Amino acid sequence: MPQDMPPQGGYAPVQYKRNLPVRGFRPAAYVVGIAALMTYGFWRVGQGIKEHNELAREKMWARIYLTPALQAEEDRDQVRRYLADQAREKELLGTETKVYNSDRFVRPWYAVTPEKPLK
Repeated sequence: MPQDMPPQGGYAPVQYKRNLPVRGFRPAAYVVGIAALMTYGFWRVGQGIKEHNELAREKMWARIYLTPALQAEEDRDQVRRYLADQAREKELLGTETKVYNSDRFVRPWYAVTPEKPLK
């Protein structure tokens, strides 16, 4: 019996690789896209930090400029309270009393206390 021989020119090559279509972009395109996105994000963060610093500076200078007006308002309130206390004292006692042995002005200290004692 004759043995089978290969055809003339040999057999066709065996396809062992998967022949799938390429989907999406090349990896380099993704890297470039992500780098561009991150660059834009960092730039926006930098802009936000600059704006935050500017707002903080503006707030600080606003407080600096308002301090004398607020201090004057507090001084007027203390004078009003002091005169009201003197008038009340004179009404209750009939005379003015001196708390200190000196005529030097001492800024009064007020503390808020609860109306009912704490248990």
